[in-house]
Amino acid sequence: MADFIQALDPSKLVLVGSAMSFVTSVFVAPVYNLPIFLFGMLAQESPDALQSLKAFTFMLGGSIFFDVIWLSNNSQNWFIKTITILILILKLPTVLAFATALRQRGASFSGLGVRGNDLSGATVWSMPGGFTSFGGGGRDGYQNVEDPAEGPKPLSVPPQPAQPVPAPAAPGAYQTV
Repeated sequence: MADFIQALDPSKLVLVGSAMSFVTSVFVAPVYNLPIFLFGMLAQESPDALQSLKAFTFMLGGSIFFDVIWLSNNSQNWFIKTITILILILKLPTVLAFATALRQRGASFSGLGVRGNDLSGATVWSMPGGFTSFGGGGRDGYQNVEDPAEGPKPLSVPPQPAQPVPAPAAPGAYQTV
């Protein structure tokens, strides 16, 4: 069984799944299949995108459960139902082939990549303005969220002496402006 899984080409499996999902997208069919398979096509092209391959593998595995629910709740044309069942059957070896490919690239599925309470890791995204999620340096002169605040900066212009305050006018007197 393991030799059979290793002999499968993940790129061809995801291409066939994309084509079959594209055919059913015109009809009443699960709307999530085509985006998931298209994401898989993009994820499998990059050799160093382990996080994307993990996400695709988990989404495709989860969509198997949703396909079973969708097939039990919807009645549609026999042709579309047959293609949807074929897509469901195709998802099983595709998930196994991608899981094998991930293991060969050194990825692990234990704990979904989270080690205990340690959520730190490589920065996957950064917020606008240079605030990053975890680690990394600020950009464009902005300070990272976890960096300590700097002390007060000295003024570049010396302060001007205070201007004398004029004495208030006597009550009832006229003032000229």
